Amino acid sequence: MSDIPNDQPLSDAAAGFAKEQLKSFIERIERLEEEKKTIAEDIKDVFAEAKGTGFDVKALREILKIRKQDADQRAEHEAIVDLYMQALGMLS
Repeated sequence: MSDIPNDQPLSDAAAGFAKEQLKSFIERIERLEEEKKTIAEDIKDVFAEAKGTGFDVKALREILKIRKQDADQRAEHEAIVDLYMQALGMLS
């Protein structure tokens, strides 16, 4: 709609098309939000199942976070953490 000058009103057909397009976007986003909610509930259930079998959920979340990083990024972060821990006398 940015191609239409501000001083010219939309034709009824163009306005109808824009209305339907807007409605379509909103409905698609609503469906995706519902899917996202369902997936979040499924993930929560998997964490609960893992916890029920004795796994540490906090550790699982940390592993997931680490796996999202690329190898170079992860190595750099680990080196910085090691350096800081060494500076604080936390490593032997």
